[in-house]
Amino acid sequence: MELKTKVYAEDGKQELRIEREFDLPTSLVFKAHMEPELIEQWMGNKVLMFEAKNHGSWIFETKNPDGIVLFRANGVLLNIKENESFVRTFEMENTGFPIQLEFFEFQEISETKSKLIMQIIYKSVEQRDQILKMPFAQGINMAHNRLEQIIQN
Repeated sequence: MELKTKVYAEDGKQELRIEREFDLPTSLVFKAHMEPELIEQWMGNKVLMFEAKNHGSWIFETKNPDGIVLFRANGVLLNIKENESFVRTFEMENTGFPIQLEFFEFQEISETKSKLIMQIIYKSVEQRDQILKMPFAQGINMAHNRLEQIIQN
């Protein structure tokens, strides 16, 4: 099955470009990235903190059924332009991965269709390549599929 979310990784570059078209208006895709209740539903993480403002902090966490933290990430939101774009730092705690910089751009295709373009910059080509060895593309595609389903319903 073809993934709707496309991940592009040029050889020798320390970045990824991710693109996804949604059968949703731009405003709803943007909202799904800015409202903690929606983020929890489509990302599958608990939102411990989310300040949807410039220089606002965020913290996401996932625990197993026994309450043990499996994943925890944090960062800062920057340059928020409603329904257009934002930038965030992203740090996965206790993984050894350095902080990455993520640019989100929301484009209107029509009144009912939009496109999300993400650019993620890593500290090194090696770090980016290490991320690509994980099921990253499948995971982000599944999350984007959930986002679309949740908002449509």
